[in-house]
Amino acid sequence: MQPLPHTRSCFVCGEANPFGLQLRFATDGRVAHTRFRPRAEHIGFRQTIHGGILSTVLDEIMVWACAVGTGRFAYCAELTVRFSRPTPPEEELFVTAELVSNRRDRLYEAQGEVKNAAGAVIASATGKYVPLKDADVPMMLADLIGEWRPEKQGGG
Repeated sequence: MQPLPHTRSCFVCGEANPFGLQLRFATDGRVAHTRFRPRAEHIGFRQTIHGGILSTVLDEIMVWACAVGTGRFAYCAELTVRFSRPTPPEEELFVTAELVSNRRDRLYEAQGEVKNAAGAVIASATGKYVPLKDADVPMMLADLIGEWRPEKQGGG
């Protein structure tokens, strides 16, 4: 597994964001991976992790799946999440995502899953992503901590 960079400011991976999740991501060259242990502060109702937290993590990992698959960072244009079972706090979750299509570097489609330690699917998602404009890439790269050397051709 190759570690992926993280940022200073991002809610999901930003190391300088005191309110964030501070997750770290890795890739096997095709699939993006992370582990996540939601805390009590992430509860929405009756000791269940808020769906918005899971949606946020799925969005972030699908962004990384797009970056791994294309060499470019992207913004979310559409996110669809299906929740399969409630999740209590402090349960370790395993999140994966992969790029499923690249429409001429104008629109990427990715899919992701959150599973518990037993392998049960907690939530699954699909997303459509639009590559960052070339003018926005330097700002994104300036916030990264860690090396970003995309194997694919393209900005980022």
